[in-house]
Amino acid sequence: MLESIWAAVSNPLNWWIIFTLVLLEGLLSADNALVLAIMVKHLPEKQRRKALLYGIWGAFIFRMIAIAVGAVLIKIWWIKIIGGLYLIQLAVKHFLPKKDKEKEIKPSKLRGFWPTVAAVEMMDIAFSIDSVLTALGVSDQLWVLYAGGILGILTMRFIAGFIITLIERIPELEVTAYLMISIIGANLVAEALGYHIGKTILYIILGILLVGSFVVHYSRKAIKGGAQP
Repeated sequence: MLESIWAAVSNPLNWWIIFTLVLLEGLLSADNALVLAIMVKHLPEKQRRKALLYGIWGAFIFRMIAIAVGAVLIKIWWIKIIGGLYLIQLAVKHFLPKKDKEKEIKPSKLRGFWPTVAAVEMMDIAFSIDSVLTALGVSDQLWVLYAGGILGILTMRFIAGFIITLIERIPELEVTAYLMISIIGANLVAEALGYHIGKTILYIILGILLVGSFVVHYSRKAIKGGAQP
């Protein structure tokens, strides 16, 4: 028993998966953190922190339940197809031309503390759906999914500013994140239809995309720098 646990924990591939899940959570949730900050903006400073803290606990509980249930349901072929198609449309929606007039994020009209907490909880649940589906498409090991989910939530809350800055400096990362989501979704659909490419190959593809985003960014930067007089 202990040997199997140690083998799982000491496997660098599992930690690579966790890192990938945390990175995807951070890249896809940077804007979500901004939304939550605006939702609690009308509260006094101390209550803002409490509302977001309660939101974290709510997100933890929902994520634990969703992963446990999802790990069972995702084995059903038609649920795999639905989940995969959902992730694909999420990526496609990102790359489609945006409307000229984007919807502005308005501060919450709720004035009470607990109504605001409830709104934050509901928003956390909505944000978690994408992340849980993505995680289930990457790994079937519960401890890996839980570790990635918990660290991902903490990432969204505490280093969202860093993630936003990173995306601003390396915009290719955002494109890469949605490409990764589309590949994970396509893999889910393929598995449901009986085509298995293997998790290892999937991880290699995701890794190549991630490294490629940095290569493309710094190559463009070098070309631009060389072109300047």
